[in-house]
Amino acid sequence: MERAVLCTALDLALPPLCAACREPVDGKGLCPKCWSKLSFITRPYCKRLGSPFAYDPGPGILSMEAIADPPAYNRARAAVRFDDISRALVHALKYNDRLDLVPTMGRWIAQAGRELLAEADALVPVPLHRRRLWARRFNQSAALATAVSAASGVPVAAGALKRIKPTAQQVGLTRRAENVQGAFRVLEDGKADVAGRLLILIDDVLASGATVEACARALTRAGAANVDVLIFARVADPGRTSI
Repeated sequence: MERAVLCTALDLALPPLCAACREPVDGKGLCPKCWSKLSFITRPYCKRLGSPFAYDPGPGILSMEAIADPPAYNRARAAVRFDDISRALVHALKYNDRLDLVPTMGRWIAQAGRELLAEADALVPVPLHRRRLWARRFNQSAALATAVSAASGVPVAAGALKRIKPTAQQVGLTRRAENVQGAFRVLEDGKADVAGRLLILIDDVLASGATVEACARALTRAGAANVDVLIFARVADPGRTSI
């Protein structure tokens, strides 16, 4: 009872703000105007990369990118396009500690990846290096994985993959693959969670794909039977959109 009264008093004193435009909202998350601008990814999209098509080329069609440069993972799916609204949500979570957004974002991810989740043995969040984790205090990918697990029932293998090398932030880098080369590894105590299993990598944003590529290769080397990828937002045109 006392906690409910305290929460009500805090809401009156500090009304919830829209994560995108910072206008007061009735509840948490987005105001109606920003919600209407959120761009969910639905079919048609590339069967392999999950990148949206401008028109429907037919079932099971791969994008030219997937054909020319097949990824290390099997399939990727994303909840929304990475644009001004989804960027604001990601930045609010990652840099402003808006953990209240996690359950909603996790449900959207689970909805986008329901076909992948139906086959999965475990979720593997993209890990942070211990220095970055200490500075940020939480791993947004691990938080999202927990929410996806709650929505789908698929367990989280939190310690299966480690980031063993500190790397520069990917934002603004032009040689992202080199930045994360050799950064991830399945250590001895994580091999039981990986070998022979159907795994799904969980992350917040997919831009160039370099990070999930490096993670997928590390999991495959450790004996994973399959690696898929689920992310909250994907950049539809990596050459034109900055994260």
